[in-house]
Amino acid sequence: MRRLAGDIIALDCRGSAAWGIVRGPTTEEAWMPKFAANLTMMFNEVPFPERFAAAARAGFEAVEFLFPYEHRPAEVARWLKENGLFNALFNMPPGDWNAGERGLASLPGREEKFRAGVATALEYARALGTPGLHAMAGLVPDRADRAAHRAVYVENLRYAAKVLAPHGITLLIEPINPRDMPGYFLTTQAEAHAIREEVGEPNLKVQMDLYHVQIVEGDIATKLRKYVEQVGHIQIAGVPSRNEPDDGEVNYRYLFRLLDELGYMGWVGCEYRPRGRTEDGLGWLKTLCA
Repeated sequence: MRRLAGDIIALDCRGSAAWGIVRGPTTEEAWMPKFAANLTMMFNEVPFPERFAAAARAGFEAVEFLFPYEHRPAEVARWLKENGLFNALFNMPPGDWNAGERGLASLPGREEKFRAGVATALEYARALGTPGLHAMAGLVPDRADRAAHRAVYVENLRYAAKVLAPHGITLLIEPINPRDMPGYFLTTQAEAHAIREEVGEPNLKVQMDLYHVQIVEGDIATKLRKYVEQVGHIQIAGVPSRNEPDDGEVNYRYLFRLLDELGYMGWVGCEYRPRGRTEDGLGWLKTLCA
């Protein structure tokens, strides 16, 4: 284990702890990848507040989750602090999730609600020390005017990025596969990066979920090489089942080594559904990183 500037340790690809910097580590001595447990999907054997301790016991030093809003910011901050955990990422409010909404950022007529969500997410991010917030784009009807949705999307992202920038927070957008989320506005890496360039704010990055990339486009390694400098967060899961990354068609051992080669310094979120008990499926941390 090497100690670097900073105060966060992260479970790395060698199954040991590696020191890294909380916001945007750049030192060449960091060992990568650094894995963050997704507490929405992992450790579901226990209620959400208890998953922080479960992740820490399993060796994780960072976590991510979809939405923290059922709990007060101070509560979530306390669970992180008590377990020595860093929160790498969560999503902005997505609209009415139970009614089927999957984000507001590209939806005409929902701009005011989106901006209110930016303020709410910022309150939580400041309390938790979270460096990245994901703004979900939303679902678009088949016959909708995509140009109108894109214009709203760009304007909303520009607004959110400017609000977050003074706080050192990165705004993230994520292409999601249409098999899991039919009608989602953003599905490809090329489109995401074109929108990023159009928005033109330096703290807007792309959240690259390799599970979605494989389903939509494949050719993951080429896309990592092309886009990695503008990728702010990576997520993993087995394809096609979305279970542990050692289950399925993707060669994650190769991709983890490629991330090292490319000098990726961000977090890798483990956004998968365990086949059984979460702890029983963590052997991939050794087998894929040998």
